[in-house]
Amino acid sequence: MKHWLGMPIAAALVLSACVTINVYFPAAEAREAAREFVDNVIGEQGAKQEDVEPFPGEPGGMARAPAAFHPLMLVGISPAHAQGQPDITIKTPAIETIRARMRDRFRGTLRPHFESGALGFGNDGTVSVRDAGKIPLSERVKVNQAVADQNRDARAVYREIAVANGHPEWEGQIRDVFARQWAERASSGWWVQDANGNWRQK
Repeated sequence: MKHWLGMPIAAALVLSACVTINVYFPAAEAREAAREFVDNVIGEQGAKQEDVEPFPGEPGGMARAPAAFHPLMLVGISPAHAQGQPDITIKTPAIETIRARMRDRFRGTLRPHFESGALGFGNDGTVSVRDAGKIPLSERVKVNQAVADQNRDARAVYREIAVANGHPEWEGQIRDVFARQWAERASSGWWVQDANGNWRQK
């Protein structure tokens, strides 16, 4: 009798090991998640409005329905991972809070200086002061502080997304995916940095 009682636990442990051992970084899912986040931050200026999916709580936004129960949840395994369809979560309360700050800061302070060519998107997923001479002296302290705050929040987002998805080791890959999306979604005329550190105007 004891032998049979131990079987479900043993089977669950074996199943867990088999399913989670081959977890890979879902690049395509990460790219779509990053694009949605980036479009929401930079707004229509960098992407067509119809391409921007509203976030929950915003006009036109709808919260996703709760995930249906799946037996694998009992052993802490995401059904999506078990089925080979990983999902990247970018809508935790912490990420939402940071995203809102980044959006407001970008649209309120940073955007005009992307338009002037003073700022650009760096190849490390941050904002860079490309030409300080194009920032009026009276605004330099404010703009430099906004850039520092934006970059601090960006790094926090990359880390939080990796942690929220249960893979802190993905932080570097998340950052690289975002770096490409900031560059790809930038508007015509904005400056972006390539992999070699060279600046080019879109």
